[in-house]
Amino acid sequence: MIPSWPVVLVDGEVLLRPIKMRDQAAWREVNRRNREWLRPWEATVPPAPPGAPVAQRPTFRQMVRHLRSEANAGRMLPFVIEYRGRLVGQLTVAGITWGSMCSGHVGYWVDSEVAGRGVMPTAVALAVDHCFRVVGLHRMEVCIRPENGPSRRVVEKLGFREEGLRPRYLHIDGAWRDHLVFALTAEEVPEGLLRRWHQSRMK
Repeated sequence: MIPSWPVVLVDGEVLLRPIKMRDQAAWREVNRRNREWLRPWEATVPPAPPGAPVAQRPTFRQMVRHLRSEANAGRMLPFVIEYRGRLVGQLTVAGITWGSMCSGHVGYWVDSEVAGRGVMPTAVALAVDHCFRVVGLHRMEVCIRPENGPSRRVVEKLGFREEGLRPRYLHIDGAWRDHLVFALTAEEVPEGLLRRWHQSRMK
């Protein structure tokens, strides 16, 4: 288990906390309203080879159990995002690797009703600062489909470096999709990513 987990991270009206079983109703409601908004960017399972069992989409409870197991193993930080006290999305630091790499990657989604209000850049900055300053990671990565303008604007606002294209990187919305890689290392934000984000908003 990661020593700093579970943890609650807060900045103003944005809060990150561990996902819980009791979030099911709110999580389902947000997902239902945002089905068309989220579908083009959601991970899917590729077709199974002949004779192999067909993978089923996990239930909410199965998803939470898996996320908790990964968090307990030190491989993941699974958060929900609250804005003004309401669940509005999800942010997961996954693929946490130690040893000579000390890295992780961030995935996220947010309710279309609060998009453009700075909620997601704030949430990403909170998570990245926690990973650099408390968890002890050195590099954070975000992989985004080139067509996903809103998600790209999040990392651009925060000053992530674009490192290049990973062809057919993930199975998204029913097919293998190219992804752009954006990254930051701890040395690039000695003042903290959240502080840099706040300073950029004042300009």
